[in-house]
Amino acid sequence: MRLRGAPPSTTRPASRRRPTHDAEGLRSLAQTGSSSPRREHRPVRSRDHAGRALVGDAPVAPRAASRLRSSPAPAGVPLVVDLDGTLVRSDLLIETAFSELGRRPRSLVDMAAALSQGKATLKHRLSEPVDFDPAVLPYDDAVIARIEEARAEGRPVYLASASHQRLVSAVAEHLGLFDGWFASNETVNLAGAAKAAELVDAFGEGGFDYIGNDRADLPVWARARNAIAIRTPAAVARRLSALAPTAEHLPHRRPTPRTWAKMLRVHQYAKNALIFLPLLASHSLTPGALVQALLAVVAFSLCASGVYVLNDLVDLQDDRRHRTKCRRPLACGDIPLVHGILAVPLLLAGAALVAALVSWPFMGVLAGYLAITTAYSFYLKRVLLVDVITLASLYSIRVVAGAVAIGVTPSGWLVGFCLSIFLSLALIKRYVELAARLDANQPAPANRGYRTGDLGAVAALAAAAGFQAVTVFALYVSSDAVQGLYTRPDILWLVCPILTYWIARALMLAQRREMDDDPVVFALRDRQSLVAAVLIAALAVAAI
Repeated sequence: MRLRGAPPSTTRPASRRRPTHDAEGLRSLAQTGSSSPRREHRPVRSRDHAGRALVGDAPVAPRAASRLRSSPAPAGVPLVVDLDGTLVRSDLLIETAFSELGRRPRSLVDMAAALSQGKATLKHRLSEPVDFDPAVLPYDDAVIARIEEARAEGRPVYLASASHQRLVSAVAEHLGLFDGWFASNETVNLAGAAKAAELVDAFGEGGFDYIGNDRADLPVWARARNAIAIRTPAAVARRLSALAPTAEHLPHRRPTPRTWAKMLRVHQYAKNALIFLPLLASHSLTPGALVQALLAVVAFSLCASGVYVLNDLVDLQDDRRHRTKCRRPLACGDIPLVHGILAVPLLLAGAALVAALVSWPFMGVLAGYLAITTAYSFYLKRVLLVDVITLASLYSIRVVAGAVAIGVTPSGWLVGFCLSIFLSLALIKRYVELAARLDANQPAPANRGYRTGDLGAVAALAAAAGFQAVTVFALYVSSDAVQGLYTRPDILWLVCPILTYWIARALMLAQRREMDDDPVVFALRDRQSLVAAVLIAALAVAAI
């Protein structure tokens, strides 16, 4: 990496020079305007592969990676800015770990092995194959404003992070706001006291202002001239107040209940109404069955939320490039990634407890749902057509779960109808996504099995699956199974034209680019869809 005006290899300006061989951006300290005493160093002749400075034959302690400008730095006290949780509303270690898991779930073993050798080794391991785009990171406006204010005053600004040097250098180069950076390398994890020592070594005791956000920044704040904080947890804020009573706290957005509901996809809970279908279709409307069905809905809602959050953690980079998914709370940094990680096991544990109240067979169905949807998040969603078939199956599993919860045999007609109708909706969803990319002259997503040229085929398959659902329903109405459940089964024939209208209209709206990414969510907000649903329900009641 090369910062503004920096030559390929940096040297220390002014009288005390230290020759370096710095092809990878390892340490080259710059003299600042601070008059604080500085620690003397022995001349460095070279560095080994791990970044250890060698003096003769004796290795000196490993140093963190850094790149400071070789031209004279601006006058004034330097402003040093943390990266994770401060400059960006995210954590690059968590991001790179989940990104790697999303591509190669088996890499969890490699990560565990790397972590056993130290956090610095893990960060180095994760920085190598990662698909990292600094342009889509959720940068904090208040921190950017403070950086620009310092630059306007002529002060030097530096980025100091415990993240790996490859990631830190990419962020610094993208923003173009920094006179240099400090970062972790293969041997040094630049966090806490290590970062504090590094900055004091560069700028002197109390020779810099520091913006941070978490407990690991307390040792740095203690040795800075001014402590500036943002998004600090309450416990850290109390310790900082005791440490630096004049510490400044920058404004920031706090997650609201609505933000949490958005992360948990509460609006998607409407899909779990499918659990009530066996209850209605079998006419088993007893208080006990209703309670069991309600508990089943709660269990599926908690389980689905846990998987949604896990999927968001895996897809952070892809979501940020998407026109609507970029507003998801984890992707845009409205909720810390650590909170998302903690939410997953809590939600799944809650789902298991509620499922145990229903029945053990129901818990088995829920476990199967969890296994399939997790496989979808990590692999199946990238496989052509298998992804939409999996989505349709997940909807149908809800129907099976509803039957198991109330102790009735799942209707083959009902499951077949759901498979067809939800396969159609899943294909419409893919059609909308591909059409949006085609209209924006964007290539098809690299992590999916579809191409923009598949648009016509996807539309044809969606129509075929939708009208197949109408056919399945018509066959059900004409079957012997209906006679024992309805006194006026012929009324159900009127459902067929309503279904045909609704499916055809959904296809037309998708073709006109008037449908949201998720047809199910669209249907819950669309007036005509709601009217169609009410008419179908009224006909079903009239047929009883």
